[in-house]
Amino acid sequence: MPKRVEHPIILGIVGDSASGKSTLAMGVAQILGEERCTVICTDDYHRYDRAARVAAGLSALDSRANHMDILEQHLRLLRTGEAILKPVYDHKRGTFQPPEYVKPKEYVIAEGLLGFASRSMRDCYDVKIYLDPEEELRIRWKLHRDTTVRGYKKKEVLAVLERRRTDSPTFIHPQRTFADIVIRFQQAADANGSDTHLHVLHILRPTLPHPDFTPLFEGSSNAGLNLELARDRDGKPVDVLEIDGNISDKRAERIEDLLWNLIPEAGHLRDQVGRIDISNGVKSHPLALTQLLVGYHAVKAAMSARA
Repeated sequence: MPKRVEHPIILGIVGDSASGKSTLAMGVAQILGEERCTVICTDDYHRYDRAARVAAGLSALDSRANHMDILEQHLRLLRTGEAILKPVYDHKRGTFQPPEYVKPKEYVIAEGLLGFASRSMRDCYDVKIYLDPEEELRIRWKLHRDTTVRGYKKKEVLAVLERRRTDSPTFIHPQRTFADIVIRFQQAADANGSDTHLHVLHILRPTLPHPDFTPLFEGSSNAGLNLELARDRDGKPVDVLEIDGNISDKRAERIEDLLWNLIPEAGHLRDQVGRIDISNGVKSHPLALTQLLVGYHAVKAAMSARA
């Protein structure tokens, strides 16, 4: 049996505002077991509250508006198994709350805007994920979240998006190059605004040992799934796993079976994976498979898969 590593496994999830980071983080925590996971938001390390940022003409995406040095220090401490006193930012009110004592469990999931912004931070992660959804889709998600959860009016969200037009490519997008996996959700032509039938591309870089997907392509029907060798934006070779948003239940279950068999210790959590709306039981196969793939890599990292 492979020897487990002795430090907490740290999974980093980075992406622009409303790119799906929290949804992915919660889904992966369910796979790994919430009692075994510490989930932190790196956006809690804002230097200013919302009013002060507006007065200073800065956005939350700007590294100057964040305590990057403290975030680096805390990631290093979590990596060695030490507790931190983490700041807490209330995203609904735009104000700070009392700090929170956080002790790392077996897995630490750190999600936020600027988690890969420095080499010191990047060196703390075992698995690095960058979320890069289609921009039209991300804007739709942001409008929905900020108006229903964070108390903004639609015109205020649109104004924020306009102010951040140059901040995203300056501070967020460059982090994509450091990810082990880039995940891109795209709208299907016939999706009619439904998030349950989104296409997803997994750009798999050779910085991680990815699962063997060969068994999935045995037989006559490969509908809903495609795997090919391609070139990323920087010209480097990558594997691209594409999952169609309209993949059949049977085909999706076959892929899920393969991945669940690779992480059998999490099998009892299978029914919760891929839930977009837990209360209504709405499930997305592409989301479920994405959560499973990320969970697989966290488990393999814990089992010293790279040794």
